[in-house]
Parts: sequence; structure tokens; C-alpha cells
Amino acid sequence: MAKAKKTIFFCQNCGHEESKWLGQCPACREWNTFVEEKITPVKGAAAGKSVREGEVVTLSSVRTDGEERIKTDIQELDRVLGGGIVPGSLVLVGGDPGIGKSTLLLQVCQKLSGKKESVLYISGEESLKQIKLRADRMGKFSEDLLLLCETNLETIRQTIERQKPHLAIIDSIQTMYSEEIGSAPGSVSQVREATNTFMQLAKGLGISIFIVGHVTKEGTVAGPRVLEHMVDTVLYFEGDRHASYRILRGVKNRFGSTNEIGVFEMRQTGLEEVANPSEFMLSGKPENASGSVVACSMEGTRPILMEIQALVCASNFGFPRRTAAGTDYNRVNLLMAVLEKRMGLPLSNYDAYVNIAGGIRMNEPAVDLGIVMAIFSSYKNRPVPEDMIVFGEVGLSGEVRAVSMPEQRVSEAKKLGFKTCVIPSVSENAVKNIEGIRVIGVRSVSEAIQLL
Repeated sequence: MAKAKKTIFFCQNCGHEESKWLGQCPACREWNTFVEEKITPVKGAAAGKSVREGEVVTLSSVRTDGEERIKTDIQELDRVLGGGIVPGSLVLVGGDPGIGKSTLLLQVCQKLSGKKESVLYISGEESLKQIKLRADRMGKFSEDLLLLCETNLETIRQTIERQKPHLAIIDSIQTMYSEEIGSAPGSVSQVREATNTFMQLAKGLGISIFIVGHVTKEGTVAGPRVLEHMVDTVLYFEGDRHASYRILRGVKNRFGSTNEIGVFEMRQTGLEEVANPSEFMLSGKPENASGSVVACSMEGTRPILMEIQALVCASNFGFPRRTAAGTDYNRVNLLMAVLEKRMGLPLSNYDAYVNIAGGIRMNEPAVDLGIVMAIFSSYKNRPVPEDMIVFGEVGLSGEVRAVSMPEQRVSEAKKLGFKTCVIPSVSENAVKNIEGIRVIGVRSVSEAIQLL
């Protein structure tokens, strides 16, 4: 009599296994993450096989002369990847529905297939006609681009091993399934098995593989957390799908920095690169309006200038309303408490609304001083000079603390035509060689708001 399938409970966050359901995972301490799945017991046919002895080598004997990276000719994507696609790498691309994941990867196919690179696009969500309609909208494609609509993992493995392309794209990992696993596609077991299969193909054949992953309502990749640990690079698409801009952010990269971002603009023909994000973010800035301040944030090695808007008005109720869009809500409350305690502003009787224009989200502490000056400007109804830019971290004592890479921030402000830059006083020595812009160093919040 055949043995019945065994039931195992998996943690969707870390992949931990238990024989029964638990409210809290003992490994990652997350609540309500266990799901029930049926697995087929492994047969003991391999018990009599000999085990291959591992080969131990010294560190000095390892050669680092690897292959050159594959350039996609999409500079924003190449920057986030660390200079291009590494042969044999496994890259996970996540993002909200409709954000542009499939569009970006189809553009990668367009660029590489035109360079006579062998590219295989595997879709488990769209038909061949749907892919063709999108390709016709994006422009001219090479006739050498290979397409496959399939969800069976074994069939996909055989196709990749037979074709041996330079690049394979899997859209998406949640639609792939293995017949050897009894659970439904998209489950913890299926996603883990599919990712492990693609990792073996990438490392064994030297094929670069891009995987598209769906995200949960919290914004993380759906499936077990071990999925992000298995891949080499994790890229997230950010931004409102109803807005025109998109930000590609690397949160994990074994071949480069994780601080770089790529900025794109969604158009009818696909995603267009934004060469100067600062100019793009500042377009449409109002003139002589109170509560509007330009601040600077660093994303990797790239300075981005943004407009911080604040609106402070008297509250009609006993409990004032606070809203923060594009920045941390708790950070805004903290900075308002600093203004009330150190500067004596009665903000507890006022509603406050803080917004970073353009829908971009920035949490770097360097924007603290910009938020403080925007709130004070709106409260006093005093506009900030049009040619002034500010940046600095604000402490609980009201002091303005140093931030990283002030030279790049001031140089970016000068390039965009700003005449005055308010920075922490401890950073003045680092920017003293920059000419053509007036630099004002401040030690505290009180010194900064006296400039208004």
C-alpha cells in the first residue's frame, strides 16, 4: 500500500519547518506565518550510493579573473547592478503589480538581442500574443529573441539546457510548478524548489537568470524569505504606478553596492531613463510659497535634490492631525517636538501636513533640517529663498549634526543653479574648496530658522 503524503507546516517568512501549526515561528519570531503543505516523502534509493569527496583549495590559489559583465545599454539598470550583468548570476526583481517589471526586462531583451546575445524570455502569465503586443508598442526587436510560454519546471529546465542562452528571464517565479511536489504553484515548497532549480542552472551553465517576483501588501517578495537569501541580487521597483516616475533600488547585491538607485519614467513606449533625477523632482516647484524647501538626499553615490512641502494650520479639534507622505511619520512628530521644546512653537495646537513632492520616498536623516525649516516657514508664513538649499540631521537637543558626502551634495546644488547652501557647521571644512556657491554652516535649529 502506498504511503500517504506527509503534512508539513512551513514558515512563509524564513522557511522553517514544523510538524504542527504554531502561532509564532521559533526561528524568526514572526506571528501567523505558518502554512500547511503536503509533501511526498523522499525514497531511500540513494542510500547505497557513494558520496563524492569534497575538494579543498587554498585561498591564494583561487583565480579572480572572471568574465566581463554584460552591458545592457540601460545605464540606470547597469548602475544598480554594479556595472552590468554578471554571467551566471541569479537576479530577483520585485515590485507592485503594474509598476513596470515585465516592461523593463523586455527592454533588456530588446537591447541584448540587438547585440547578438542569445536571450530566452519565459512567461508563465502572458501568452505569446500579449508579449508581441507589448513588444510592438516598445519598438523594434531583433528576430533572434526566443520566447517560451510555460509553467512546468521540468520543461523549462530542459529548454534552458538545450538552448543555453546568455540570459534567461522567468516571469514570474510564483507561476512555476514542479510535478514532484504536490502543493499548488506559488506555495512555499514550489517557490523554493523553482528558485533552487534556476540557481543550479545559473551556476552550472553560466547563464544569467532574471526572476520576477510578486510582492505582498507589505511590499516584500511573496513566498519564503529564503528566496531572497538564495539569489545573488534583489532589485525592488518603487513608486506609485499611477505616477510617471519609477525607482529601481538594489537591496542586495553580491557583485556591487546596495546603495545605488536607478530612476525611470514610464511612457507609452516603455521605461525611459532619467539622467538628472534632481531636475526631474524639482520641476513645477512654486515660487515664493511658504512651507516649500529644497533638500538633498544621497542614494548611494548619487545626490538627489527634492522639494519638501509643509502645511501648518490651526486645529479645529482637541487632537491635532499629523500627516507625512514620502517620509517617516514618526520622524516628523519627533522634529515637531524638537521645535516645540527648543524653539517654543505651540505646534500642539496645529495640524501639520508634510509631503515630499513627486511621490518619492526618502528616509535619510539628512532631510531633517529641510523638514524643520519647511514646518517653520509654513507656521510663520515666511517663504524660503528660491536659491537656497538645506541639508543636515537634527538631534533631540536641537543641534544640527554632520551628514555623509557633503561635497557631492553642494556640487549638485551648484550645478542646478542654487546660490546658498545651509549645511551643518562641522561639514564646512569639507566643502571649503567649492566656489560659486555661498555655504552657511549652522550648529542648531535656532541658527537655521533665523535665516528666514
